[in-house]
Amino acid sequence: MDRQMQIQILTDHYRKPRHRGTIEDADVAMPGGNPGCGDVITVYIKGSEDHEHLKDVTYEGEGCTISMAAASMLLEEVHDGDLTMGQIMEMDYNEMIDKLGKQIVASRPRCATLGLGTLKAAIRKYQRDRQLDAAGISRPSADEGLVFGENAAEAAKS
Repeated sequence: MDRQMQIQILTDHYRKPRHRGTIEDADVAMPGGNPGCGDVITVYIKGSEDHEHLKDVTYEGEGCTISMAAASMLLEEVHDGDLTMGQIMEMDYNEMIDKLGKQIVASRPRCATLGLGTLKAAIRKYQRDRQLDAAGISRPSADEGLVFGENAAEAAKS
C-alpha cells in the first residue's frame, strides 16, 4: 500500500472513528495516556461467555490524528477478525506501526501504539479479575478508601 493510501485510511478513521463510545456495563474500563503528546484514551471491554473472546470493545479519548485513528483501526480489526484475547495479547507493536505506515508514524510510535497497549492492559485486568473470582478472592472497591500515588503516605495517616 502506498503512502498516500495509508494517509487516507488514517484520516478516514480519525474523521469517522469505528467502535468509539462507552460500554455501560463494561467488565473493564482501562485508561491510558501518552504524557509526551497529551493523548488520552479509555478502552472498554466486555468479555464473552467463553471468556476467550470479547463480546464488545470500544474506546473514548482525545488526541492526535495518529493515536485516535490507530485506536479505531485496531478495534475494527479486533471486531472484524473476531480475535481471541490471546491473539490480541500476541499482537506486536511493530506490526501495528507497519499497518499504520512506518514512514507516517515513525516519529510517533507511542501515539501509534497507545490503543494497543491500553487494550492489552484491559485484557490483563479482565484475566486477573477472572482468576481472583475463580479463587474466591474479593477485590477492594474504589470506595474502600485505597489511595495510590504521590500522596498515598499522607492520605493513609489522615
